[in-house]
Amino acid sequence: MKLPKTRNTYCPTCRKHGEHKLIEGKKKTRGTSHPLSFGSKKRITMRGNMGTGNHGKYSKPAITKWRMAGRKTSKKIDLRLQCNKCKKMHTPSKGGWRARKIEFA
Repeated sequence: MKLPKTRNTYCPTCRKHGEHKLIEGKKKTRGTSHPLSFGSKKRITMRGNMGTGNHGKYSKPAITKWRMAGRKTSKKIDLRLQCNKCKKMHTPSKGGWRARKIEFA
């Protein structure tokens, strides 16, 4: 998907419309984004190593063994807008959308 390098939008910090630079956010892995979530790396290994039976939530197989694990072909892109006046970054008002690859033209 091709996007322009700059865009005219509203800056919540300056409270004015102005030119913004489009930047793609860094991809975060499962361990760094939510380190204590149910599907975190630590808990995945715990669930896989404990074996099955009578361990409650840990008796399920590791998430990597699930049938639908990692099935989606695209990820939601993480866009950031950087104001050219105040240099503050913010995310666009619309949420992300799915795209395999993003290119700034």
